[in-house]
Amino acid sequence: MNNPTDTSAWKALLAHSKEFKQRDFRLSELFHGSNNRFDSFSLRHENLLLDYSRNYLNDATKKLLIDLAHQQQLPQAIAAMFAGKAINNSEQRAALHVALREPGESSEHGEVIDTLARMEKFVNRVQAGSWSGFDSNRITDVVNIGIGGSDLGPALVTDALSAFATGQVKLHFVSNIDPSHIATTLLDLQPESTLFIIASKSFCTEETQRNAVAARKWLLSKLEDEKATSNHFVAITKNSAAATNFGIDPKNIFPLWDWVGGRYSLWSAIGLPIALAIGMDNFRQLLAGAHSMDQHFKNADLADNMPVMMALITIWYRGFFDCHSTAVVPYSQGLKLLPAYLQQLYMESLGKSVDVNGVAVGFDTGEVLWGGVGSDGQHSYFQLLHQGSDFIPVDFIAFATAAVADAQTQHRALLANCFSQSLALMAGETDPESPHQYIAGNKPSNTLLLSALTPYNLGSLIALFEHKVYVQSVIWNINAFDQWGVELGKRLSRQVFDALEAPGEPSGLDDSTTSLIKKVREWNP
Repeated sequence: MNNPTDTSAWKALLAHSKEFKQRDFRLSELFHGSNNRFDSFSLRHENLLLDYSRNYLNDATKKLLIDLAHQQQLPQAIAAMFAGKAINNSEQRAALHVALREPGESSEHGEVIDTLARMEKFVNRVQAGSWSGFDSNRITDVVNIGIGGSDLGPALVTDALSAFATGQVKLHFVSNIDPSHIATTLLDLQPESTLFIIASKSFCTEETQRNAVAARKWLLSKLEDEKATSNHFVAITKNSAAATNFGIDPKNIFPLWDWVGGRYSLWSAIGLPIALAIGMDNFRQLLAGAHSMDQHFKNADLADNMPVMMALITIWYRGFFDCHSTAVVPYSQGLKLLPAYLQQLYMESLGKSVDVNGVAVGFDTGEVLWGGVGSDGQHSYFQLLHQGSDFIPVDFIAFATAAVADAQTQHRALLANCFSQSLALMAGETDPESPHQYIAGNKPSNTLLLSALTPYNLGSLIALFEHKVYVQSVIWNINAFDQWGVELGKRLSRQVFDALEAPGEPSGLDDSTTSLIKKVREWNP
């Protein structure tokens, strides 16, 4: 792979982009004289439809973008990922999250099948009440303690699929090192009926460790027996020795592997809280939907490949239209956590300024991703989308079927809001009564429409965005699977914590940090 700006396709796209930057260009006019633009600029995979017709694209654009993908060896990169090659080159690891959702009969990873079987046995025991607390009480509440990928994915899916909850246990998620997070979560829980899941690949992430220690202290202050830990704690980690030292029974430790990155891990044992909430059959449906998207991504031609086309559109806007951010707006209350989940997936993966060879890229890579649920967003940030000066593409997400029974009329009102917003962004209001009412339009968007919010469809949707991120990283020739910036913050945090704890004058820190530490001591002697 090369620097994409050196390719002939990139140079051709640079010249081609001028066609869409003329003063008289109107996005809506791309539909004029064409009765089949939607057919030419939309894709469908099973229960998921992508309408990308409201974008700065014509047939020539699409061809040049596909040329760019070929010149950056995207087909070879896709094959390398599925083959388990070390595509995480800076850490010499595979990124084989797709193996986590392969059907058992075709999986080449026996450890994945074994872990799923252990998860199923555990979930069935908890839901049936045969896994009990230290005093033989039934488990009614499960608290997942993790952060980043060990929190965002399970929290998103559990919330989104609440309609599929079995009702046997109630799930809670604690991530923030702020002690108020775990304190308020535990406020209404009873130790004898609470189970904790400690989710940490390394089992040394500071936020998770401190919350785990607080949870154990809370538990033992009520049950007053160290042996209670084995009934009320399980771990999901690669570091089983550290989990054992914490007091967790080795039989209650579920494995993770080097080739599973945190932000791609909800399909692994990290998904245990999901399975506890919705049952193992629905968890397997989630995996099946993701696997279906995997097969589409692996086998579809680039021009018919949903993750590929979505990624190429983003590359088009980021590289040639000075696009600094993208809004993701799910018209579904169940997906209210999706923007936060995608922020980690996108910005931790694509926030890179050197290529896979360690050379400065010299062009823009990952954009800022943000958003929130519709229709709430229409009464807050949509004003900026419509009349602000920034170029901000939007990904709309909606479901054809209501999540609530007997609410189809209200759901159609929700869909009307979604579809009308993408139309308004495109068309604008160019002949107003006053300049204050002028809305330029020409704002591009995608619409992802799914048949219903089900485990299968949600798995497919999340996998779509995972693969989109990978495609962008391949075209930009960067590594989507490391996060050294995150590691730097962790190291400095330990240094600052030591300074806060130690008496005397802080040393080895800049004047700003030193002064802040002194003020903390003044206000909290």
